[in-house]
Amino acid sequence: MDKPGLTASLVAGGVAGVSVDLILFPLDTIKTRLQSPQGFNKAGGFRGIYAGVPSAAIGSFPNAAAFFLTYEYVKWFLHTDSASCFVPVKHMLAASAGEVVACLIRVPSEVVKQRAQVSASSRTFQIFSNILYEEGIQGLYRGYKSTVLREIPFSLIQFPLWEYLKALWSWRQDHVVDSWQSAVCGAFAGGFAAAVTTPLDVAKTRIMLAKAGSSTASGNVLSALHGVWQSQGLAGGWRADGRPACPGLHFHPLLLIN
Repeated sequence: MDKPGLTASLVAGGVAGVSVDLILFPLDTIKTRLQSPQGFNKAGGFRGIYAGVPSAAIGSFPNAAAFFLTYEYVKWFLHTDSASCFVPVKHMLAASAGEVVACLIRVPSEVVKQRAQVSASSRTFQIFSNILYEEGIQGLYRGYKSTVLREIPFSLIQFPLWEYLKALWSWRQDHVVDSWQSAVCGAFAGGFAAAVTTPLDVAKTRIMLAKAGSSTASGNVLSALHGVWQSQGLAGGWRADGRPACPGLHFHPLLLIN
């Protein structure tokens, strides 16, 4: 197995990330408002669904590139025979490492973006400045642990399933899958993984949106989930404000590429 090209991984992952994030941004805004503790309508409803898009646009390319680069490099580093039973483990470890690295870029962008999405009247730069003034750099990384705790189990489900579906499809048609076939496999894998990990995504959103100094802001994933379950019941982890919390939205740009 050849060592992956760094430039190709950076460019391919970055371009795919920007494209996916901008195309799906309105759905991401709706999901965030559904998961907001203030409720969908008070968080903005269907108004200003592109609020926070500058933060997403700025962070998307380096975030996706960092993940793509790390994922491909770790897969190369942990190279095993394609018939080995350790192949799924290799994909899990590579995806987990990619998420840990990418979250260093993703979380600050996500914090600013989500706060802008539920405060459509405030400008993205104003929100960024307020976070730095009131909470410092650590405010931009609020929810880092909860994001990693959400992304790792997501990737542990998504990427081995994606790779398995591609291998199965390739075997059935006797040649490597095309890009659209890879995307179909990725959509199924991503949707399934997102449905399973939606409660963790709800907890992450609550922590990022909580007011500074509140118990939620300083708490962990378990305390955030406990608050959701207390106010909305067990189903609150999959529903927000009485509506579905868009569990199938999360879709990693890597899944668009063979």
